[in-house]
Amino acid sequence: MTYGAIAEYVGAGGPRQVGAVMSHYGGPVPWHRVVNASGRVVPGHEQEALRRLRNEGTPLRGDRVNLKVALWWPED
Repeated sequence: MTYGAIAEYVGAGGPRQVGAVMSHYGGPVPWHRVVNASGRVVPGHEQEALRRLRNEGTPLRGDRVNLKVALWWPED
């Protein structure tokens, strides 16, 4: 999911607020799966995030997640 999609799903805040929460509390969750609207991974942790995404078989275009193929939305 993207930061903006998470904010939309929870119905509060915006992408920056989601990023702030992830930076403080995101360690125990699959943080590497949260990307920005263009598919870029977490700044400062690019190599680790890309390594994890490749190991999971996530579709990539260079160093970005291919959102047309990989975008996920939770089922209600």
